[in-house]
Formats: sequence, C-alpha cells, structure tokens
Amino acid sequence: MKEVSLSGSPRENVGKKDAKAIRVGGRVPCVVYGSGSQTHFTVADLDIDRLVRTPHVSIVNLDLGGKKAQALIQAIQFHPVSDKVHHVDFLELNPTKKVKVEIPIKLSGRSVGVLSGGKLQQVFRKLKVQALPKDLPDSIDIDITEMKIGSAVRVSDLGSDKVTILNAPKAVVLSVKIARGAVETVETAAAPAAAAAPAAGTGVKNAPGQAGAAKPAAAKPAAKK
Repeated sequence: MKEVSLSGSPRENVGKKDAKAIRVGGRVPCVVYGSGSQTHFTVADLDIDRLVRTPHVSIVNLDLGGKKAQALIQAIQFHPVSDKVHHVDFLELNPTKKVKVEIPIKLSGRSVGVLSGGKLQQVFRKLKVQALPKDLPDSIDIDITEMKIGSAVRVSDLGSDKVTILNAPKAVVLSVKIARGAVETVETAAAPAAAAAPAAGTGVKNAPGQAGAAKPAAAKPAAKK
C-alpha cells in the first residue's frame, strides 16, 4: 500500500474550547490510538485536506514532534455546514497484527457484454478487508473484459491468501445486465406481431362487402291458412 508522510504538533490541552481555537488557527485536532495509549495532536488543515479528500487509502507515517508511528485513518468528522475537516482519528499499526480497512475497487478492461448493449451495474465501490499492514493492497483490481450479459462478480470470487474480504461471500459486487432500453425495444417489436396473429381456434370472418362474405339466409314463405 502507498505510504504518505504527515507532520503534527502534540496538543497540550484537550477540550472543546481548545479545539475551537485550534480550528480558528487553521489547524485540525487529531488523535492516534491503538498502541494502548492515545496521543492528541494537530495538523495544518491544508495538509489534512490533501490526505482525506482522495479515494485512495494510504498508510500514514506520522511525525509528532519527534514521536513517529505508522497509522491508518479510522474516522473523519466534517463540519455539517462548511464541510471542512473537523476531527480525524488515526489507528496506529502493529506490523504483526492484522488490521481491518475499506479498500476501493478498481475496474479495468471493456466488458464484451457492455459492448454488445448491456449495462454494467456496480454495487460496491469499496470492500472491507483484513490483512497485515505490509499486505494491504492499494485497490481491489477487477478485470471486466470477459464479462458477458448475465455475468456477475461476487465477493467469493475475490481476495487472496494474504487478504481476506469481510463482506458477505455471496454478495454481488458488480454485474452486466441487459439495458432497459433494449428490453423495451424487444417488447415493442413483439407487440404488433402478437396483435396481428389470431388466437388459436378462432375464426376470422370477412366484413360485409368483401369477397367471400357470407350471404344472408333466404326468407321462408309464410304458411297458408
């Protein structure tokens, strides 16, 4: 997995009032935990923006006033109005312990089913995986080239010996289905043919005036008294 570096300054005071002052000063309050203790620190808001506003997942090499640690972003809080990063939680990594994290899905190739008129439906954009830090992938790569209409990729089709995917094994990750427009076209084309064909066992009578029209029966003479 890709690694990035981030420098922070330890916080001396912890509290809402102190956090507000930190944000006004253009920094973001953060915390890293997972090694048995917590370390509160601050990071410049521009640096944290570059880190969190990306679809990629990276291992973060933290430098907190000389104290160094490897971590993953565990949670991000955004301001409900301004959408600015409000607080970030980091989980410190242990090289010998497996960690759970959501990894983005990356597609490659052009599906033969889509090229023939199908539609690709992607249910998941990320999958939750478990692995040692050194085995964490940048993305879960899926080649869709051979996918035909009706094909599907399930969670059980992915993963490896070193990476376990924690989502339900039978869950469909993506599939290729017939496009709705194509279904409507087929149904529209079939409708006139069905309307033109008479139902089985039904006779078709000619309209009056047409050749072969049935003649009215002759009137019988009235009986004499």
